[in-house]
Amino acid sequence: MAREQEEQSPMDAAQRRLRAVSCPPPAAGARCRLSSLAANPTAGEYAHVQGYSVVLPEKLDTGKWNVYRSARSPLKIISRFPGTSDVGTLHDNFVYAVETFRDCRYLGTRIRADGTVGDYKWMTYGEVSTSRTAIGSGLIYHGIREGARIGLYFINRPEWIIVDHACASYSYVSVPLYDTLGPDAVQFIVNHATVEVIFCVPQTLSTLLSFITQMPCVQLIVVVGGDDAKMPPAPATTRVQIITFTQLHNQGKMSPQPFRPPKPEDVATICYTSGTTGTPKGAVLSHQNLIANVAGSSLAIKFYPTDVYISYLPLAHIYERANQIALLHCGVAIGFYQGDNLKLMDDLAALRPTVFASVPRITNAVKESGGLKERLFRTAYSAKRQAIINGRNPSPMWDKLVFNKIKARLGGRVRLMSSGASPLSPDVMEFLRICFGGEILEGYGMTETSCVISTMDIGDKSIGHVGSPNPSCEVKLVDVPEMNYTSEDQPYPRGEICVRGPAIFCGYYKDEVQTREVIDEDGWLHTGDIGLWLPGGRLKIIDRKKNIFKLAQGEYIAPEKIENVYAKCKFIAQCFVYGDSLNSSLVAIVAVEPEVLKAWAASEGIQHEDLKQLCADPRARAAVLADMDSIGKEAQLRGFEFVKAVTLVAEPFTLENGLLTPTFKVKRPQAKAYFAKEISDMYAQLRETEAPRQKL
Repeated sequence: MAREQEEQSPMDAAQRRLRAVSCPPPAAGARCRLSSLAANPTAGEYAHVQGYSVVLPEKLDTGKWNVYRSARSPLKIISRFPGTSDVGTLHDNFVYAVETFRDCRYLGTRIRADGTVGDYKWMTYGEVSTSRTAIGSGLIYHGIREGARIGLYFINRPEWIIVDHACASYSYVSVPLYDTLGPDAVQFIVNHATVEVIFCVPQTLSTLLSFITQMPCVQLIVVVGGDDAKMPPAPATTRVQIITFTQLHNQGKMSPQPFRPPKPEDVATICYTSGTTGTPKGAVLSHQNLIANVAGSSLAIKFYPTDVYISYLPLAHIYERANQIALLHCGVAIGFYQGDNLKLMDDLAALRPTVFASVPRITNAVKESGGLKERLFRTAYSAKRQAIINGRNPSPMWDKLVFNKIKARLGGRVRLMSSGASPLSPDVMEFLRICFGGEILEGYGMTETSCVISTMDIGDKSIGHVGSPNPSCEVKLVDVPEMNYTSEDQPYPRGEICVRGPAIFCGYYKDEVQTREVIDEDGWLHTGDIGLWLPGGRLKIIDRKKNIFKLAQGEYIAPEKIENVYAKCKFIAQCFVYGDSLNSSLVAIVAVEPEVLKAWAASEGIQHEDLKQLCADPRARAAVLADMDSIGKEAQLRGFEFVKAVTLVAEPFTLENGLLTPTFKVKRPQAKAYFAKEISDMYAQLRETEAPRQKL
């Protein structure tokens, strides 16, 4: 039952606060009690225990034993937070948090009203609750009906969270508008979802106004951080009203309205996934979807009111959104970055977070070890690595001499880092664990599962996998015969990862055809990712089903698998592997690591005016291709999986040049078009070199 009031008896609230703050976080690097992973005694005759997972039959009478669940909850799929089972919606979750942590710090920012940057200033949970009520009441004041779609078109800042809470408490549906999607996609989403209100910032207001006449559903634009005196008039041909966030807040404050709490099955948000092709798809997520996913994750990963988190991953993505729901439930203080990734290290030093959610790209920023002597670093790294491999506690001397300087770059207090966007290479995972200590966890998930499908367990020191299933879902692998993956494969079962449970989304908005393509009649969501089960019931992602193509000789190629192999090449920052059915070999576009290539050129005595000229040098291409060949042999790539020609580019693949999705995956069709000439030239060159051989 959703709660409509935030007040309980003073004794209840006081006891809850005391209980919430009396459990301290574990010391950095503390191991979990492995007994928590033991099987439920009553599960013996129904489940095979594999350590981190249990295996059950898909159907009790005839089904194969191929369904994996978390060993933390083998016989029950989690859908509510343990101990707070009455929290069934995002509104309930916020009410619970305000009752429990009312006077604790909640949302912090360094950006002042005049745009300058200073120390972090904080709003408490109680203050955010007041603002949430004002914004929700303001929307009712403007006649926005229950169930209306509300667009959020700006990057992370406290107002994003406040608007999202207002949507949850007054039964509106939030629709994030990616700042990186570009105007065409924004226009498509607004019209497709019939968005009636858009919250934006002055920078995105001008973009909206340039095509506002093509979005007749929009009634109200609210400008966050805008000046009342500088608000432009709406075009006379539209019915749109433009006001500031402050104005809406004041209007709602003057006419407060009672909550309109949603039911668990009501839609909470429509998250449009950018994808790599076509128009964005709107994943419809209910309140119970989101609560179930985060509640399941809470069995494994604990947050505390003493924790501090930095929010910089896009709130429009499900990963950051789910993090926010979990952190709220535990009373964590959330500080926002300035909005500039180049200044993130400065924000980290000021905030000194204890919890840090990252994606692989940001790890490059901490690889610069602050002027440490390379020999000392290598010695310390090797010693600590060997100790960890052998199950010993590393000498604290190495942290004191070397690694504390690196930890200081993230504020010096990080106890937990997680990654969940694209796979971390084992090398990067090892680097993070050695340099930062504490817990470094990798997870796997997607928008359609409300985020986490699986995550590493605290205390598990192995790498190269994404852990065991979230207790809120179950996972199975389905055969993909055209790629030679089957659940009977030895030594490890392999196949397409399929997921089922209360966290699975309601479907794609206004698109039954694509919904039926991904959710089968038994309720299994087909992810399109290929996985295998490692010993202990841990999942490893090895391939992607959708991005396969056939070479001229009939061999199937999974380019992302090959790109992940070549990512280990020291010269490569990013790699796009291409092939088609008209050609018998693969080619690649490589965005180079500038400093590595320049250092190589200096060692070879090669002169160059700039990086672009160096990339065009045949000697540089040959050196990079030779290194790629070496790494390909080490990874035991098959002959037709080796890249035969390479083009080096100085410009990285970015969101801005349209070559990356907002989750940092290569947009393959766009990359093919962008590098069409380079691809054509490489194949022409390969044909020229092949012709003399054929004559011989």
